[in-house]
Amino acid sequence: MRIKTVLGAFGLIASLIASAHAEDTKKVVIAYQTGAVPYLVGIANGELAKGTGWDIEFRRFNSGADIFAAIASGDVQIGDVGSSPYATSVSKDLDVKGIYITAGAGDSEALVVRPEIKSAADLKGKKFSAAPVSTDHYQLLAYLKQEGLTENDAQVIAMPQPQIVAAWKRGDIDGAFVWDPALSELKKDGKVLITSGEVSKRGAPVFSSLVVTGDFSKKNPDFLAKYVGLIDKYYVDFANHPDAWGPASDNIKLIAKLQGGTPEENADWLNTTVVVPLDQQVTDAWLGGGDKGSVAKTLKDTAAFLKEQKKITAVKDGYGDFVDPQFAAAALASN
Repeated sequence: MRIKTVLGAFGLIASLIASAHAEDTKKVVIAYQTGAVPYLVGIANGELAKGTGWDIEFRRFNSGADIFAAIASGDVQIGDVGSSPYATSVSKDLDVKGIYITAGAGDSEALVVRPEIKSAADLKGKKFSAAPVSTDHYQLLAYLKQEGLTENDAQVIAMPQPQIVAAWKRGDIDGAFVWDPALSELKKDGKVLITSGEVSKRGAPVFSSLVVTGDFSKKNPDFLAKYVGLIDKYYVDFANHPDAWGPASDNIKLIAKLQGGTPEENADWLNTTVVVPLDQQVTDAWLGGGDKGSVAKTLKDTAAFLKEQKKITAVKDGYGDFVDPQFAAAALASN
């Protein structure tokens, strides 16, 4: 009886300790999107959660607009989003800060069209699609304007990427501005007319960024600095050791397991990633500089275009308050 009593006491103590530890472990919900970027390896193998010591719930979304809806509802605290939904959301006073550039503009997003469309001159009278409030939607509209076309000349239909692929296969649309895996799917019987990087050079730049709610950033600066540093290590390794990110690598196999698709497909998707080194991110060319920094300027220019297109109703005087380089700077100093 005494043995049972002692064992029961030990069991109770162990349970109380475990319960106290569970309560001490901080939790956060972090959103990411479809496609392939280097830090997905850290989600797949658990290294990001282990490295921070936090209980991290990672959730996958189909678009940045969906992520911002989850942030606005309080379900998500950190998310990887494109610059167009970013500009849209902060123009509506959603309190978030951009803290890390997860991708610059390149070939990872593109306008894919039917083979019979040879040039921009053939776009008139055709139907195109892009995910609503996405960087693709913004750049599709911007590209049409660059070519002197309006939505009256070429119809633009906003729909989620899975629906875009289905509409393409049915023949309902003549083209779409998309990212992977939809991009690879449409390219099977379509052709790239222009890439995101090319539209950016023509005056409509985009990027992808990690954003965090203002409240979370104030309360958890140490976590954010550590998290940014952990994420950046995957980008550094990807940039410096490309052989470790081929189709047969463990890195790509982990991403494929997480995101779906074959290792070969994920390697192709990942190779379109435009890496922005951390020492550049903290400068005025990206996150630094307040209202005069490039990220803030791009947000303002994007918002102005979207207002012109009647997608939003107001543009702020400055967007520097929605960008915070301190966590990238801290990660750079510690790395």
